Amino acid sequence: MSRFSRRAFLAGGAALAMLPRGALAHHVGKELTIGTRVIDVKGKAAKMFGITRNGSGAHGLIMNAGERFRLRLGNASGEAALIHWHGLTPPNAQDGVPGVTQPLLQPGQSFDYDFPVALPGTNWMHSHHSLQEQRLMAAPFIVRDSREAGDDVQEIVVMLHDFTFRDPAEILAELSRGMSHDHSNMGHDMSGMDMSGMDMSGAGGGAMQMGGMDLNDVTHDAFLANDRTLDDPEIVRVEKGQRLRLRIINGASSTNFIVDLGALSGELRHVDGRPIEPVAGSRFPLAIAQRADIFVALPADEGTWPILFQREGDVALTGIVVATKSGAITRIADRAGTVVGAIDRELPMLYRAAEPLSARAADRKLTVELTGSMMSYQWGIDDTATPEPNISGPNIPVGRGERVELELINRTDMSHPIHLHGHHFQVVAVNGARVMGAVRDTELVPIGGRVTIAFDADNPGRWMFHCHNLYHMLSGMMTEVIYL
Repeated sequence: MSRFSRRAFLAGGAALAMLPRGALAHHVGKELTIGTRVIDVKGKAAKMFGITRNGSGAHGLIMNAGERFRLRLGNASGEAALIHWHGLTPPNAQDGVPGVTQPLLQPGQSFDYDFPVALPGTNWMHSHHSLQEQRLMAAPFIVRDSREAGDDVQEIVVMLHDFTFRDPAEILAELSRGMSHDHSNMGHDMSGMDMSGMDMSGAGGGAMQMGGMDLNDVTHDAFLANDRTLDDPEIVRVEKGQRLRLRIINGASSTNFIVDLGALSGELRHVDGRPIEPVAGSRFPLAIAQRADIFVALPADEGTWPILFQREGDVALTGIVVATKSGAITRIADRAGTVVGAIDRELPMLYRAAEPLSARAADRKLTVELTGSMMSYQWGIDDTATPEPNISGPNIPVGRGERVELELINRTDMSHPIHLHGHHFQVVAVNGARVMGAVRDTELVPIGGRVTIAFDADNPGRWMFHCHNLYHMLSGMMTEVIYL
């Protein structure tokens, strides 16, 4: 595939990242289609899924907060599929989880959605069926705040993926045989890496044992930013001194990243679509399924600024390049000089919500233990592995109208990004100490850590509650929050 045709093909998929604020209209349309597409990964064609709107080929959705989400989802992918609206709080019957809230859409079938979307935020959509998410059945879903319409800010949406040419089902099958079998195709080979500069802070509990297996249990062929690798990154042209809003979505199936702004500095102002008290810096951790809105003011001179994302426990990089009209573009290596160790798990738990939950005592307090190990590659909640949408317990019971607190205790040697459907929660305690943490929908529970989250049970139904590492979820680490 030629460079020209590849760029032309990807133009629709990257459109969210390329347009300034003023050019972004209401893109929530009458039809969204699950289909397939071909992308080029390091010179090799790969047939992946795509989610496009109104037959245009443009990838993902944009709408304004306060509007209704009225849309027909059609399935032209050739196999059964369904989409979950990650970060939104729809009625339970429209949450997009096969076997729990909706039946799968068979090829040629469609489903009509209609629900209000009250809150702005950087969200995304993805399959919750089998391993389709690893095959890139995912896309951005941006809900704009009309109060910001006059801001002179250029928005850049970056969606991250971990990519494999292999059949993900083969990877899961090999993992499921446990550590007693040969995992040379999955464990990351750390030989030849410069370990001298490794940041081991927060690793804890032997997180880098067994060649990094407890940080990354799957080896991927590439890491993508807006469907592209660093050998041919997306170039986003900007004006000198431009203010940017980076809407970064970690759509990877099993990879945490460090966001590295390089020579730039920025302010993290939103996580998982919800506002926090600004955190300044140039490096920010981003766990699986989490989102980060980072505001950056560019220098007043011509220039080129790579925005990089380094895989946790690895040298692997992906990213985009921001450049002024005259900014020179040079090749960027897709491997860093040193391995980055475990991402900082403590800092995100100490982010402070700018719009916290109302002050209220908990009506129900429950303890939830995250269990399992790499040795058996069986993961669970409260020692129960549920490799299918949860039909047998242990479910998490809540009462409508209650303030619920869940203390998540990690008994394993891996961290787990835990996601609750249909609600936003607030981090209210870390290792037993009360905090006024961020409001979000996905929280990384560190190795040996305890994190307490609180939410208001104001959206009745059966809601998935699971680890967002796809391979952990499908190996048992999922259950349901069920209203009594």
